[in-house]
Amino acid sequence: MSFFNKIIVAIVQLMPKAIVGIFSRRYIAGETLGEAVQLVKTLNNKGIFATIDVLGESVKTKEEALEAKRKALEVLNIIDKSKLKANLSIKPTQMGLSIDEDFTFQQVSELVEKAKEINNFVRIDMEDSPYTDRTFNLYKKLRENYDNLGVVIQAYMKRTFDDAVLLNKLGANYRLCKGIYVEPPSIAYKDKQAVRDNYLKVLEIILKAGNYVGIATHDEYLINAAKKMIADLNISKDRFEFQMLLGVREDLRDKINADGYKIRIYVPFGKDWYPYSIRRLKENPQIAGYIFKSIFLMK
Repeated sequence: MSFFNKIIVAIVQLMPKAIVGIFSRRYIAGETLGEAVQLVKTLNNKGIFATIDVLGESVKTKEEALEAKRKALEVLNIIDKSKLKANLSIKPTQMGLSIDEDFTFQQVSELVEKAKEINNFVRIDMEDSPYTDRTFNLYKKLRENYDNLGVVIQAYMKRTFDDAVLLNKLGANYRLCKGIYVEPPSIAYKDKQAVRDNYLKVLEIILKAGNYVGIATHDEYLINAAKKMIADLNISKDRFEFQMLLGVREDLRDKINADGYKIRIYVPFGKDWYPYSIRRLKENPQIAGYIFKSIFLMK
């Protein structure tokens, strides 16, 4: 994190919640499912796909996890009812992974089964390193019975290439991102170019294995390198998509879309928007620059 971004992050955390909310609107659909639906419709009208996430994670009780599952089912139902070009993203800890792994398996099974009934898809997000193995185990167990689900791998983790080698054998559907959680250098690359190099190394083995991948990044270096790799390997456009966060690099989003590539936007919503906003700032401080511009340039 640059010194400038450190200062901006510190300032934003000191601001009243209402002020933070003004500048978070760009990155969050709103507090309600209705607001998320309207935003997704706007994206769909531009030919852009979405993945919808109900904000909230690390629940402390099974009751909270059950409520999170109920809200996720609401998302799947409204996607079907409104004929949205969208799928569902979930956090494993939101479904109870830190409480009971068998319970979580049942929770997520219900969501994936519902998604299967409506010809849809569930993306299991990746969280920080204490949950990496547990998340992969959950995915592998679900994969025995379902193929309408995917997992996330993070290029800054040193283990990721080996994980992809194993997951490729399952025909995994991936979201490949750089990674946003703060991890120790013993398990995560800290150098920007090292992360980029590993990202492309992992992307190559996924594409060569013929597995579907969401190329999730705002880094033009990686996007351009991915396009070249796709062309060099003669990869069909139905084997990949680009993915980005809501409100970040919309100019690049629109260019990717205009160039004829499929692109999907991560659309979070919910009453837990504030901790998400602050955490996103800490873990992905580049966004601090966008907030700075919003505050001082009113963009």
